[in-house]
Amino acid sequence: MSGKLPRRMSQGLPGSSRRGFLKGSAAAAAALTAGGGARRLARAQAGAGGDRPRMLQGIQIGDVTPDAATIWSRADRESRMVIEWATTPRFQNAARVEGPAALAVTDYTARIDLRDLPDDQHIFVRVAFENLDTGRATGEPVVGRFRTAPRGRRDIRFVFTGDTAGQGWGINPDFGGMRIYQAMLAERPDFFIHSGDNIYADGPMVPSVTLPDGTVWKNAFLDEVPAKLKVAQTLDDYRGNYLYNLHDANLRAFNAEVPQIWQWDDHETLNNWSPGKDLSGDARYTEKRVLTLAARAKRAFLEYSPQRWHAGDESERIYRHIPYGKELDVFVLDMRSYRAASSANLQAQAGPETAYLGAAQIEWLKRKLAESRATWKVIAADMPIGLVVGDGTDSAGRPQFENSSNGDGPVLGREHEIASILRFIKHKDVRNTVWLTADVHYCAAHHYHPGRAQFHDFEPFWEFVAGPANAGTFGPNALDDTFGPEVVFQKVPPAGQSNLPPSAGFQFFGQIDIDPRSKDLVVQLKDLNGTSLFTQRLEAKPCDGWRD
Repeated sequence: MSGKLPRRMSQGLPGSSRRGFLKGSAAAAAALTAGGGARRLARAQAGAGGDRPRMLQGIQIGDVTPDAATIWSRADRESRMVIEWATTPRFQNAARVEGPAALAVTDYTARIDLRDLPDDQHIFVRVAFENLDTGRATGEPVVGRFRTAPRGRRDIRFVFTGDTAGQGWGINPDFGGMRIYQAMLAERPDFFIHSGDNIYADGPMVPSVTLPDGTVWKNAFLDEVPAKLKVAQTLDDYRGNYLYNLHDANLRAFNAEVPQIWQWDDHETLNNWSPGKDLSGDARYTEKRVLTLAARAKRAFLEYSPQRWHAGDESERIYRHIPYGKELDVFVLDMRSYRAASSANLQAQAGPETAYLGAAQIEWLKRKLAESRATWKVIAADMPIGLVVGDGTDSAGRPQFENSSNGDGPVLGREHEIASILRFIKHKDVRNTVWLTADVHYCAAHHYHPGRAQFHDFEPFWEFVAGPANAGTFGPNALDDTFGPEVVFQKVPPAGQSNLPPSAGFQFFGQIDIDPRSKDLVVQLKDLNGTSLFTQRLEAKPCDGWRD
């Protein structure tokens, strides 16, 4: 299917194009060299010697709203994070913000939540770390740029995918590294949703893999990151997996320019983990306590993700709402932290054993959806609704399921929570919802309709699946007819082939454009070269926010 894409509006500021941004970055670096920052840096280089903090992982920008953004980085030693930000690439009238100390307790990661930013504005940042003893900016700074969200209406473009460095396929310099991040950057998105499996903590790598055609896939940087040679169990093991990904130059360049919205899934801890996961037969793990592993994994995720940390009442909360002007609200789900143990998923009534998102998160989502006055409500889910994802068998030999789907039939098990959300959306007349996800390692467009479903109390909607970003390719998964999905498009490996490397070409991302004039939302599914494989235009239904 096809549809005409909305015109990308000129942003009217230095660096609005890809080439313009590079010029802006060069101008920022030149300004540093010419100004007081350079003099401070020169003094520090002359006097500090080998004590200068370094930023080997670059910067990340996260959870951008109209007036705020989280800036993340990591030093190689104890030091203090400092940011200068301005609305011009030469940093005229720059504001300086002194941040927290980067200490071993957070693996030398640090973040600053920039506040009171101007909305819908290009923001240039210069990030450095100061020596704690001298108070000088002794490290080489890193320059980045982003655009704050609008309060009103303008065109919006964002991209999404998931599944990074999985199934033993890592950073191959001969292939050009994680090339999909270069392709996504070329689209100049306003932000990026990582739909989960940011790392593969349970996926050890080897230096090279000989492929069936005789070519060799190389995994670089394993000497620098030995954590990737085994499954992660300690907190430092999990941290090492994030450090490995940040060795990729494409990813670092992407991070410095494209704001991130992260969610997590299973491989940040281990495959298909739930409270009932049994590791007693897995000789790779000496730590058998799954919830202990999950706690360590979540701590590493929170340290390395550029998300804004939640308030103290639930400081480890991942689900959240990102407002993006009058056209878009993003609702980020956590389908991992609150689930009960995996089972055959056949419970006829909802209860503690059918927990998936959990009661508190579901009530939050319903409330936020009902309050939203944005034209489009994007629900970022880390697992698909209508695809069957298995998880072995239970003690009786019955198949267990990883997500809500359990095969054709009425609403059972975890499907009760999905049915509750879909019913609410219909009865509260919440219009223009779209679900985005990854997880299954191929790309697809699914249309859900009550006329095809076992459960009928919902309005038709779309779900778009992207990924992997840089991992093995699988699929397709079987459909579950409970909510009436139809496969409108899918791109999967050839029959009988699975776990194909990125060099096979089956790596995918999604791109979404919202036009403030027509209010239509256009979805494209693209490959790792940025080639469009599928386009779907969704016409917006009138909603309350249109009167604003």
